[in-house]
Amino acid sequence: MRLAAPKPSKRANVRFIDTNVPLYAVLPHEDEQAKTKRANEILLAGEIALSVQVLQEFYTQATHERRPGRLTPEQATSAIESLRRFPVQDITVGLLLAATETSKRFQISYWDAAIIEAARAQGCEIVLSEDLGDGQDYGGVRVLNPFAAS
Repeated sequence: MRLAAPKPSKRANVRFIDTNVPLYAVLPHEDEQAKTKRANEILLAGEIALSVQVLQEFYTQATHERRPGRLTPEQATSAIESLRRFPVQDITVGLLLAATETSKRFQISYWDAAIIEAARAQGCEIVLSEDLGDGQDYGGVRVLNPFAAS
């Protein structure tokens, strides 16, 4: 049984960002300067949305003890507060159930499907992600790798 969810209004220019965008922006790596520059361009341009899942993953990855140049918990929390200026999709039961269906339909992980469904809930037709298939369309939500030319 599928629960009906309210139809989001389309956000023509708003793109949904996956966790790697804010990670590259705040954790510059010598070998990935072009990605750092591109991530900061995306954040400065605005017109983006994200989800609680993205914020959770950001915190976990940014503070991980094995990550070179990792952030302190306080720095990561400050970065999350800054990211909250953009629309943030909450995790809901409806989103969870939609993600389970998307996971089955497209044979992707639940976590990737939750990103797709959070974007859909925000009315975004584009997800900027390095981790999902560049150009792949997931039922009206298309993934673009913003770092492909980097």
